[in-house]
Amino acid sequence: MSGGDRAASGDALALLRVQCPNHPDAILVEDYRAGDMICPECGLVVGDRVIDVGSEWRMFSNDKALKDPSRVGDAQNPLLNGEDLTTKISKGTGAASFGEFGKSVTYQNRRTTSSSDRAMLNAFKEISTMADRINLPRNIIDRTNNLFKQVYEQKSLKGRANDTIASACLYIACRQDGVARTFKEICAVSRISKKEIGRCFKLILKALETSVDLITAGDFMSRFCSNLGLPKHVQMAATQIAREAVELDLVPGRSPISVAAAAIYMASQASAEKKTQKEIRDIAGVAHATIRQSYRLIYPRAAELFPADFKFDTPVDKLPQL
Repeated sequence: MSGGDRAASGDALALLRVQCPNHPDAILVEDYRAGDMICPECGLVVGDRVIDVGSEWRMFSNDKALKDPSRVGDAQNPLLNGEDLTTKISKGTGAASFGEFGKSVTYQNRRTTSSSDRAMLNAFKEISTMADRINLPRNIIDRTNNLFKQVYEQKSLKGRANDTIASACLYIACRQDGVARTFKEICAVSRISKKEIGRCFKLILKALETSVDLITAGDFMSRFCSNLGLPKHVQMAATQIAREAVELDLVPGRSPISVAAAAIYMASQASAEKKTQKEIRDIAGVAHATIRQSYRLIYPRAAELFPADFKFDTPVDKLPQL
């Protein structure tokens, strides 16, 4: 080993043995911002020039409007195929930034994103936008992105627009994660028709050989009641009414959403927090006729459907007869 190597090795060992002379057993605190190593017992600065391993937050852009002070790129997206890092070169200000005719020189990165990655990135943005509009959490977005990637790479839905596939994937992700949304709610944020999303939904389930749990009226009850401003006891009553109606086979062939809407109407009319059909229709997205038809089916057995401890503001025999 040369003399220089021995000196470097000695310096490294010395750094490893840095300790407070007054408190040799104390665990030193590293202040990366100041570059110091400090004894927590007496405050003595034992070492300095410590390398800062934190994020660098200096601005290296000529664009003053740029708000992101980091000079590093975005985190690598595991859903994309391209794994190489890219570099963006901003416009210069010196003489070398202009050509012979005084025209600004444009620098382009040769390693551009592939067309498939661009298509997926656009779909991911659309998925994120749709999810934000109906307040869906990040885990739903991630699940939807993964579903879309699987479908896109299988190429089993050729001819279908990516927006349609993304909308259907979002619907499936909601069902699989237990936060079911109606087709109408997905249509409202995606600009894709209910018919198209429904078709794509079935094709995706078949292509991926996956399934979703059957939706029930209870899947929508909490959200619908919350949006209507109904108290907890009314929500619990509506949930039991819907569940009992299904178990007693009072609503054969009716969709869970229409059963939920009818149950909410019945529970609210029996309480002090009465809601009209129009209010429930606007929240549940079902027609007046749909609510009336389901309500008429469960009305004759209303006394059997309510919880035993429900406090009636309006007796069962005084409930509206639609």
